Amino acid sequence: MRPSFCFSLVLLLAMASSGYAQDKLVMYRTFGGAHFEYEKDTAVYQVTPKQVSQILFDHPQAYKEFKRARRQSTWSGILGFAGAGLIIIPTASAVIGGNPEWGFAAAGAALIGVSIPLGKSYRRNAQHAIDQFNERHAYHLQGPRLYVTGTQLKLVIKF
Repeated sequence: MRPSFCFSLVLLLAMASSGYAQDKLVMYRTFGGAHFEYEKDTAVYQVTPKQVSQILFDHPQAYKEFKRARRQSTWSGILGFAGAGLIIIPTASAVIGGNPEWGFAAAGAALIGVSIPLGKSYRRNAQHAIDQFNERHAYHLQGPRLYVTGTQLKLVIKF
């Protein structure tokens, strides 16, 4: 009887610890950028980068980092679009039988080459800002936690 009672008590405390309110941002990396989700209590919302900025506004370090990331994303998009346009001009000219100016294509390739590291740094800085936000919220989480390691079972209660 005693082992089943202890197991029931641990299980009850573990379920109770999952009921605490917690805000959490999650970023999923995609080919062209990132996709964000905001988990509040038990609901999950898809949010835009602008909404992520509004969520992070109360956390100065994370907000500053995310603003830098958005600036890098903007420049990455501008340079990538301009580079693609410069590559298309001589290619289209060659297709229709004109005399293509391949210097434009080289400049376009250089612009695209600059935009790729900016896009990568956007995702890295945005992830760092979101990690700062989530750390700050996880730190304030109180209550019982259940840890299972190998053959050990540990219950930690913070007040």
